[in-house]
Amino acid sequence: MKANLKKMAGYYKPYIGIFLLDMFFAFLASIISLVIPLVVRYITTGVIAMQSDIAVNRILLIGFCLIVLVLVQFGANFFISDIGHVMGAKMEYDMRAEIFSHYQKLSFSFYDDQKVGQLMSRITSDLFDISELLHHGPENLAISFIKIIGAFIILLNISGYLTLAAFILVPVMFLYAFFLNRRMKRAFRENRVQIAEINTQIEDNLSGIRVVKSFANEQIEREKFKKGNEGFLKAKKNSYFYMGFFHSGMTAFTMLINVVVIMSGGILIAKKMVNVADFVTFLLYINIFTDPIRTLIDFTEQFQNGYSGFERFVEILDIKPDIEDKKDAVTLKDVRGDIVFDDVSFKYNDTAHRVLRHINLEVKAGSYVALVGSSGGGKTTLCSLIPRFYDVTGGSISIDGKDIRDVTLKSLRENIGIVQQDVYLFAGTVFENIRYGKPDATKEEVIEAAKLANAHDFIMELPNGYDTDIGQRGIKLSGGQKQRLSIARVFLKNPPILIFDEATSALDNESENIVKESLERLAHNRTTFVIAHRLSTIKNAERILVLTEKGIEETGTHEELMDKNGIYAQLYKWTK
Repeated sequence: MKANLKKMAGYYKPYIGIFLLDMFFAFLASIISLVIPLVVRYITTGVIAMQSDIAVNRILLIGFCLIVLVLVQFGANFFISDIGHVMGAKMEYDMRAEIFSHYQKLSFSFYDDQKVGQLMSRITSDLFDISELLHHGPENLAISFIKIIGAFIILLNISGYLTLAAFILVPVMFLYAFFLNRRMKRAFRENRVQIAEINTQIEDNLSGIRVVKSFANEQIEREKFKKGNEGFLKAKKNSYFYMGFFHSGMTAFTMLINVVVIMSGGILIAKKMVNVADFVTFLLYINIFTDPIRTLIDFTEQFQNGYSGFERFVEILDIKPDIEDKKDAVTLKDVRGDIVFDDVSFKYNDTAHRVLRHINLEVKAGSYVALVGSSGGGKTTLCSLIPRFYDVTGGSISIDGKDIRDVTLKSLRENIGIVQQDVYLFAGTVFENIRYGKPDATKEEVIEAAKLANAHDFIMELPNGYDTDIGQRGIKLSGGQKQRLSIARVFLKNPPILIFDEATSALDNESENIVKESLERLAHNRTTFVIAHRLSTIKNAERILVLTEKGIEETGTHEELMDKNGIYAQLYKWTK
């Protein structure tokens, strides 16, 4: 916890000037609130004994001074509410930028085990509660500190007996708060987990809403959501149970303090040990004393909310990316595209089963290589190792004689273009999605890339051409159109190495022929890996590799492999 609090305090550093001003105005507003009961005491004990005219003049002067103090307090509270809140929002901005940047560094293996909704909750609702704590926490503590200490000193000067009566229950009250605090912390942390689960279910449902409706499974989804919602309600009930005890208990203690003071004051007045004016002033200060206790109650709830969110925030930041640049990594330049797999083996973290075993493969620059085999044979995994989406667990991969672990990830991936079966297009326009391949591309370059990908004609038929909004994940486009945009994106990137991961397997024959022509144009004079289920699409490949759990079992041209009458020949006959 100490380390987390130290890290949390570090977010104040860029805004230390504003923070100190916020604290100053919090102190100022608190001190002004301590003045009013003293004025009441002065009027009831001093001014009341003066002559009428002098008393009226004195009261008017006091009233003017109090109005000035009210205006000063207004300014102080405005600064706290406006500038102080902006400071909290800026810290939230910094943390959101930090965790988003960290998300970008984490590799595929991290996302394989995560749910998007849970990751979203850490960057939205969690951070809001953290920023509220970072802004209001120190401010509430400062105000409470000043009011409690100030009230205590003034109360002590009014009557030591009454002060003893007022503070006799305070130690018991704080023990009560400490006992419930620990249980509230656990309850609030469970709330965070349940909120993340609900976010996951909502994100999953809305992303797959077309599948839900196509199977008419809305009721099943409602039942799934109901189960998650009930878990959230149960967690909330648990936290509110302890919070109810906390709030009602603290309110009862503040009332008991008033009761004890009233009883003690009555006895002391009867014994002539306290005068009525001091007793009235004391009662006014008791309310000022109990007000910061209520503030501390709110702070306790706020702290549990914010700190449990911060713990989840730190959990993500503490995850180290398992694929990073070496300290002495060099930039991969002037890539020809010679790729060598030297005794490469690989297995995923969650299984002892090796997906790839002792793969040895040499691919010359500009070669067109096809990978075939049954599902689960490791074709996609093999290609995912080239851009280091995963790192080999044995052996090495080199490009132009350089081990890919010795070059920067950015330069490595800038030289590789990937066209996948499941095309991902971002919400936005056609132009924005194509230019994703080269963010500084001109309009002319984007149009030329679209023409090369056989996409220009259909784009021009869209309502707003290149400025047409394609919807979430390109939902307004057909499968073939989306695929051609993804190819245009890679044309614009213009990489020397290409990977086609079953890029045409989900298309109809007409779309497949158009996309196939685009892919062949794109692959010209580039080192190209093609993963294919439809073997008829790779008959013209320079080399075909048959990949199984045992490794590369067959290699050759289509004709050579058909003549062998082995695994490839059987697969080809089966898929025809």
